[in-house]
Amino acid sequence: MMLVGVVVLSAVACSSSYVMSTKTGEMIVTKGKPELDKQTGLTRYYDAQGVEHQIQNDQVVQMIKRG
Repeated sequence: MMLVGVVVLSAVACSSSYVMSTKTGEMIVTKGKPELDKQTGLTRYYDAQGVEHQIQNDQVVQMIKRG
């Protein structure tokens, strides 16, 4: 059980963050790379606390990977 926790923590620690800018000027920092669902037109992402969110893809102006 402890090994699983270490593996999960390692995967989270290695995931990159991205910044998405929106048409309204909002800057959204994500945990991991946001993913586009082509069927719905929504981009799914996780915030810094790991909470899942979705935004209309046509509202995203730019997506930049952070160091």
